[in-house]
Amino acid sequence: MKKNTSHLIIGIFLMLFAIYVNAQPTIIKVTLQLPESHPLAKNWIEFGKIIEEKSQGELKIKLFSSASLFKGNEVPKAVGEGAIEAGSAFLGDFANEIPAVEIISLPFLFKDEAHWKMAVAPNSSMRKFLDKQILQKRNAKVLWWQAYGRNIYLSQHKPIRLPQNLKGKKVRTYGKIQGWSIEAYQGIPMLIPGSKQYNAYNKNVIDIGMTGVSAVESRKLYEVMDYMTLSFDSAIEFIAIMNNDFFEKLPQKHQKIILQAAIQVEKKLRQTIYQEERNTIKRLQSKINVIELTKSEHKKWVKASRPVIQKFIQSTGDLGKTLIKKVR
Repeated sequence: MKKNTSHLIIGIFLMLFAIYVNAQPTIIKVTLQLPESHPLAKNWIEFGKIIEEKSQGELKIKLFSSASLFKGNEVPKAVGEGAIEAGSAFLGDFANEIPAVEIISLPFLFKDEAHWKMAVAPNSSMRKFLDKQILQKRNAKVLWWQAYGRNIYLSQHKPIRLPQNLKGKKVRTYGKIQGWSIEAYQGIPMLIPGSKQYNAYNKNVIDIGMTGVSAVESRKLYEVMDYMTLSFDSAIEFIAIMNNDFFEKLPQKHQKIILQAAIQVEKKLRQTIYQEERNTIKRLQSKINVIELTKSEHKKWVKASRPVIQKFIQSTGDLGKTLIKKVR
């Protein structure tokens, strides 16, 4: 009798323990190099709210912002190898394994906002190809693309209006193609993480900066730079990625919730990013001198950047040439 009672108690204990374990939410840790005030952080927070609600609390995210865990260029490896479940990575940080991703950063390749949206739409051939490559090469599942805005230049004392203004200057870059662009303009490219920009400008380690409008505000770069030139030569894209092994082990219902939420937050960010960029420029006008290029100046930038596209084609071969034709 005692033996049966013991077995019954053990059985109840195991059942309660199983219920307890199953009741614990799955925490998805997310690394981000930007502060929580940035639109990309808000994008993740919104994603977290959606999946938590849809899963009835079974899925939650924990955001580690401002490069508190990993620097920007460390994110692809950290997520791919499972050091963290998910994160935002600059698309150009995959260029070593997948040179074709650099097509996104080619200066003046995309005509306007509508052209860009068409090229990066989830069902576009370019997008499908790049997402598949990232999964195969890095074991990172692309959940959605995070529109960041467009590239601009920052400078002290004198505004940047023409490519020759960069000649002999040390310029902060954030990717290989950006470095090629600076070389085409006869500047000196210096690869510096976004989180290190403020100090680099403040200590005059760098003469000129490349970044996005949103970073000027969220990182308070207007405190250490005098001019912001709206070159808008290329769009900046981040991608929200998840370790594929982690994703595949999730229940099917959780996978479905995550993918549906990804579609939702990508669409909203894509629809609002350029308007938010314009709003940010207006807010910054009282803090930094905003320089808009004339049509004549713009043409000179386009002409000076042509060698970059040729170099991309040479480095990627027929694949790069094909992708450029598709974009154009």
